[in-house]
Amino acid sequence: MSQQTQTQQTQQTQQTDSQPTASSSSSFSLPFIPQTAAAGGITITQPPQTATSYYKIAPSQTITFAWNFTDVIVTPTSLTVSAVGANGNTYPVGPTDGIIPGDATSVLWDLYAYQTNNPNKPLSPTSYTLNVWGDNRGPGAARRAGYMSPNTGLQFALYSPLPYTPIASGWTCAACSGAMSYASHPAFVSLVVTFFIVFFSGFHLLRNAARTRD
Repeated sequence: MSQQTQTQQTQQTQQTDSQPTASSSSSFSLPFIPQTAAAGGITITQPPQTATSYYKIAPSQTITFAWNFTDVIVTPTSLTVSAVGANGNTYPVGPTDGIIPGDATSVLWDLYAYQTNNPNKPLSPTSYTLNVWGDNRGPGAARRAGYMSPNTGLQFALYSPLPYTPIASGWTCAACSGAMSYASHPAFVSLVVTFFIVFFSGFHLLRNAARTRD
């Protein structure tokens, strides 16, 4: 055998060895999703959804949103969490602009920190809807078996505390003033006097009747 022939055979052997085999061509495999699988989602566990929760926009005030995954076979690579206000504005929830790991089951939102860091888009005292979705499958995305569907079922509200105003600076109680004016109205006074006259007259008649029977 000539030296040229041996060289060609060696090159062919090296090329064959360098080609991937069928068993080592790929280590990635898609998760198995049964045909009967339901669309996945999350169930909010905190705050409770039995009533609307109110949160104060003030220092040291944080909200904990928590949830459980249900029927999710394909875990999202990331979750997007946002709050949509009744004023139409959308605010990222959490310390990382609303993007958290796909397997996270809770997020903390520091309201005052957000308010301080975003003076151009502050939170408003109004009602909000919490939006949670995975892998950019936001509201309106088609439901898919085994994959997480977006959740927009939680309603909550934010409010801002009013600053303290001393009485010496002109603070007045509008409700108290209204009640006092109502109580001093002549018609109200006449009604009260009439009630007491009727009450004591009836009591006197009953007392005399009891003495007569005795």
